[in-house]
Amino acid sequence: MSNDTSTAIARAAYKTLEPYHLAAYFNPQLRSVGEETGLDGHAWYVGARAAPMGPCAASVVTSAFYNFNPELIERVWPQAVEAGLDTVSARRWAMLDNVLSDALGPLATDPELAKIAGRLHEISETAVFAGRPLSAAWHCSPSPELPHLALWHAIAVMREWRGDGHIATLVDAELDPIEAVVFHDATHPDPKARKVLGKRITQLTRQWSDEEWNAAAERLQTRGLLTHSEDGEALTDEGVALDAHIEGRTDVLASSIWRNVSDAEELITSARPYVKAVLTAGILPGTKKR
Repeated sequence: MSNDTSTAIARAAYKTLEPYHLAAYFNPQLRSVGEETGLDGHAWYVGARAAPMGPCAASVVTSAFYNFNPELIERVWPQAVEAGLDTVSARRWAMLDNVLSDALGPLATDPELAKIAGRLHEISETAVFAGRPLSAAWHCSPSPELPHLALWHAIAVMREWRGDGHIATLVDAELDPIEAVVFHDATHPDPKARKVLGKRITQLTRQWSDEEWNAAAERLQTRGLLTHSEDGEALTDEGVALDAHIEGRTDVLASSIWRNVSDAEELITSARPYVKAVLTAGILPGTKKR
């Protein structure tokens, strides 16, 4: 398989599988699990996503999450550790069991589901985890036996593996955490080029202040990467070029595990019905139940 082909497959795998992974962090049961564990939305998210890293220092989680305000992680990670990372993990799996079972319906017992999950796990075993701490942690965490949860775990390993590589490209592009957030949220001339949460939601979830946001936007404007005004931020031609470079490099760095996978395209295609079931369940932002 050529490098160009494996890079294209890496992009297709990410776009296809990502919604299934997002079901853990966007679903109707999040409020109840937060109440049960005594964690607010931020503490639950950070705890549920970083739990495989163990009770490490908050600064370690901050480095792995990258674009979240360090002050947020310093506040909520100790709360998740105190609640018990094993407890958080167990509650996450129970929640996902309910959410994915409901979304998948009869597909949850489809024999093909276990085969896809097993094959993705086999592929992830070929990955090199050096320099990829969050994905390494997920790779070392036990995979559930239920097929629909095993599929989520396999996707989580691959998703975080790609994400760790994406952080490397942001560091190489000399975009610090808040600059990376502002840069990504800036208006792209091609509205289909990428999906953004929008400034309000991004600030709410990442906890960056208006002052921090504006200071980062001004730094990026000085670099010629975007324009900054009361109407918001928009990428310049240089910004568009850098954005394409970052996304391209992320795909390249994510391509190595797909290079010798002869059934890659078939595997991605076979996973689509299960991902579609999550999308049509209407539990993710921007989706409606069908």
